Amino acid sequence: MKTAFLFPGQGAQTVGMGKDIYDNYEEAREIYKKAEEISGIDVCKLCFEGPEEELMKTENTQIAILTTSLAILEVLKKHGVKAETTAGLSLGEYGALIYGGYLSFEDGIKLIQKRGYYMGNLLPQEKYSMAAIIGLDSRKIEEVCDQIRNRGKFVVPANYNCSVQTAISGTSEAIDIAIEELKLAGAKRAIKLQTSGPFHTEKLQQASEAFAKELEKVEFKKGNDVKVIKNINGEIYAEKDNLKEILAKHIISPVRFDKAIENMKSQGITRFIEIGPGKVLTGFVKKDYPEAEIYNINSLESLQTIIK
Repeated sequence: MKTAFLFPGQGAQTVGMGKDIYDNYEEAREIYKKAEEISGIDVCKLCFEGPEEELMKTENTQIAILTTSLAILEVLKKHGVKAETTAGLSLGEYGALIYGGYLSFEDGIKLIQKRGYYMGNLLPQEKYSMAAIIGLDSRKIEEVCDQIRNRGKFVVPANYNCSVQTAISGTSEAIDIAIEELKLAGAKRAIKLQTSGPFHTEKLQQASEAFAKELEKVEFKKGNDVKVIKNINGEIYAEKDNLKEILAKHIISPVRFDKAIENMKSQGITRFIEIGPGKVLTGFVKKDYPEAEIYNINSLESLQTIIK
């Protein structure tokens, strides 16, 4: 049976995440300790105690989620649980790149700390939000967003999550307009998300350029035998790929997790394990690949179930 590891993105965070695993596994504690030494951030306090408003800040969310995912991954590795392929959503791609051997743990933590800071702070001076649009074809969503943009309001598709869900990003005003118009166009539901920036849109150009300079300081490796799927197009990273260019572009490009699911399905992967808080990604897989086996590791109990 072929297995894929999935790493969650922003919005999956909850106060208390990872605490029971931290308490029970020395290797998990080591990961949190290393992340704190590298970043200078009290990641344990952020993850386990919050407060929620601090955990919700992009500069904190990204490092907190990645550290939690990598702590769980370390326990899985110790117990011989492996995957042939891996993918993540937005910041989750860094967990995938570390598992795939392209990026060291230390460089991954340093990069995600800078990425979170730039994405949270280098923003145009407007109020932004995101919303998940459910039950409407992505082409129709693109069409409605284009119509709203033609009226001078900024909103675009940002995350193509699966065939029946696309997240849109834009100014708060444009998001409210889009929600109403997309419902009229046939969307079953529209849900505002726990994010505050115009992520994966052209509005983060300044953040992308600042992050490109951080990427230049990092030496990426050749990778191991694990296939790592890119967010920007759902294809597997190849030896010829310029990772620095791709990861800088990643910040301003839509996430194509829908294409990643198609790719993993075509590889014959039948088991998907989401590593970290929440169960969003396996939810997307289930929509487009209902026959797949799906697991979430977001608690001590779910971790021990997989190990057994």
